[in-house]
Amino acid sequence: MATNIVWHEASVSKEDRREKNDHGSFCLWFTGLSGSGKSTLANALAKYLFEANVQTYVLDGDNVRHGLNKDLGFTDEDRKENIRRIGEVSKLFVDGGQIVVTAFISPFREDRQQVRDILNENEFFEIYVNCSLDECEKRDPKGLYKKARNNEIKHFTGIDSPYEAPVNPELVVNTESQSIQESVKTIVQFLEEKGLIKSGISNGI
Repeated sequence: MATNIVWHEASVSKEDRREKNDHGSFCLWFTGLSGSGKSTLANALAKYLFEANVQTYVLDGDNVRHGLNKDLGFTDEDRKENIRRIGEVSKLFVDGGQIVVTAFISPFREDRQQVRDILNENEFFEIYVNCSLDECEKRDPKGLYKKARNNEIKHFTGIDSPYEAPVNPELVVNTESQSIQESVKTIVQFLEEKGLIKSGISNGI
């Protein structure tokens, strides 16, 4: 652990950036099984908000593992470290005045709670992208369930590694019964109701 380090206060504060952007900064944490539609939904939401002049950035599970977390595997310990790092990166984006949208399976409640604890109140919103295992297996967009069933992949969530669904998420979207567009509208309306973005942004959906 590093020693002899001192936190340096930034000359531009989080509040300054929020005021200039004219919207809040926070983390929307999408959690759900592989194939539930997290990445698709995260990117659709980010595009819609961006076109409405809302500053967003998507942190996607696979993309992050190409760089920052390429040294991590999929054991329980590595999954925990993966989420811890993303929590710290998310905090940086929030401090920078951005809305960060994360798309990670993040199977363990304890790890998601750890990220919530890293951020301040009203800066972390857990969104459960609910989709049944059967439906996710039918979709299997990356062919991962098939490999897991054939024992070609170990520690695969939903097959031989558990997924702990949120107990009390801020929001649930069901991608099995809702279209991506409907899910985006649900989330944008939620943000409007919370006063985190301007009202009326959802009117274009």
